[in-house]
Amino acid sequence: MAQNAKYQAYISKFRDLAIAQMREHNIPASITMAQGLLESGAGTSLLAVKGHNHFGIKAHNDWTGPVMLRDDDAPNEKFRVYARDEQSYEDHSLFLRRGKRYASLFNLSITDYKGWAHGLKAAGYATSPTYAAKLIQIIEDYNLTELDQAALGKKHHAKPVQAVTTPSVPQALSHGQHNICFNNRNYYIVARPGDTFESLAKEYGVSARKLRRNNEVDKHHQLSAGDIVYFEKKQKRADKIYKKKYHALQAGESLYGISQKYGMRLKTLYTINKLEPGYTPKVGDRIRLR
Repeated sequence: MAQNAKYQAYISKFRDLAIAQMREHNIPASITMAQGLLESGAGTSLLAVKGHNHFGIKAHNDWTGPVMLRDDDAPNEKFRVYARDEQSYEDHSLFLRRGKRYASLFNLSITDYKGWAHGLKAAGYATSPTYAAKLIQIIEDYNLTELDQAALGKKHHAKPVQAVTTPSVPQALSHGQHNICFNNRNYYIVARPGDTFESLAKEYGVSARKLRRNNEVDKHHQLSAGDIVYFEKKQKRADKIYKKKYHALQAGESLYGISQKYGMRLKTLYTINKLEPGYTPKVGDRIRLR
């Protein structure tokens, strides 16, 4: 695939969004960008122009927002419509993060773009038999691994390099069975079915009491699959990339869940939003992060 101005313009416009999604959700920025380019025709598809939907995500029963009808695998299929491009990028990350069929992708190295591409195809993201090959070609033709390196805080590399799951994983954490992730200057894992604070403490040679304290829960709290567990005390505020940005509370979310998502202390979240203890958040609440 020869490089063209349309693709380059799209990459320049949305690179920061792809990088931010990698830092927040541990999805390779190169994969996010390649999917955006391929699914939206570099931002020129009607779905992207009119509906700000860059990833071709359809509107199934769990979607309560506006929709657009487009012919795809069948006539007049419903696709999600967003108010802004940023919402499309965020929803794409949540779509992968929350989808059970994509769970195995998060066991891959965060810069194993070939593994992610083939994993997306195997999980059924697209029906095209050449979907993985197309993503890989776009990534290599446009050197999109540079976005991954930027998200990891590394300098530009002309070619893909062998990357680690997170930057400089401490030796003490490298022997565990979970994928070590990095968010807001803190290391964490995502709990699997059956995990407890005691089992994680044994796996990583740390104190279960300390794990609970760092994650702001009491001794009675039980882990669920998908919970984030930080190894160190969380930061007072979200990463600086969220300066002057808000999180719009969605159905099923809690303030504690938001504090875990952004790696920030729950107490600070209440303070900077001027919320009273015991406040019950409502869907649509705009939660300040810094």
